[in-house]
Amino acid sequence: MAELIYYCGTMDSGKSTLALQTAHNHQQRGRGGLIFTSQDRAGAGKISSRLGLTSAAIEVLPGFDIHKFVVDKLSIGERIDYVICDEAQFYQPEQIEELARIVDGLGIDVYAFGILADFRTKLFPGSARLVELADRVNTLQVEALCWCGSRATHNARTINGVMVTEGEQVVVGDVGKSDEVAYEVLCRRHHMRRVTARASRAGHTSPMPLPFTPEEDSSKDNSAKGDRK
Repeated sequence: MAELIYYCGTMDSGKSTLALQTAHNHQQRGRGGLIFTSQDRAGAGKISSRLGLTSAAIEVLPGFDIHKFVVDKLSIGERIDYVICDEAQFYQPEQIEELARIVDGLGIDVYAFGILADFRTKLFPGSARLVELADRVNTLQVEALCWCGSRATHNARTINGVMVTEGEQVVVGDVGKSDEVAYEVLCRRHHMRRVTARASRAGHTSPMPLPFTPEEDSSKDNSAKGDRK
């Protein structure tokens, strides 16, 4: 029985690598399929991994009817045993519903790969709909790491190395780049504190790590000196 499976993880967790590996495994068994993507960092119509693997893919733009595209391919005799959808977080909710129709109506397995939440820790619309409709949601077992060594669970957007929490939901960037807009994966603790790798090197953790002010501490010291007199 065909399934809609969503593989999700943070940036840097190997989603695109797994998507390409999945396609390879099917192709090795003589199965035919389609690969879709949206707004890959390598450019339109491409799926790329951080390990250097790339493949041609069909670009999913707003309003693109994935179900109709698959049906049209089938109608001209093309064999489609599976569908792979990378960067699925960028798909519109209606396009995710089309993936479910491909599974239920055409009996084709759909493997989707994407990021659950954006840099504000809010679910992407495409990911939210996938969580609602997928037969299975699998968290990738390859753990991305925060600069502190803990498991990274959140995606942070940085501008010139400084973490930001406001702005458009979709701005394509990459991890570890020195561009003006970039991304970094963090553990929840450092995401909540807005401590990036750059900030940690600068010794910035919190403007007020303890619940007292220097003035209060100074007054206590002066009072103690007066008592000793």
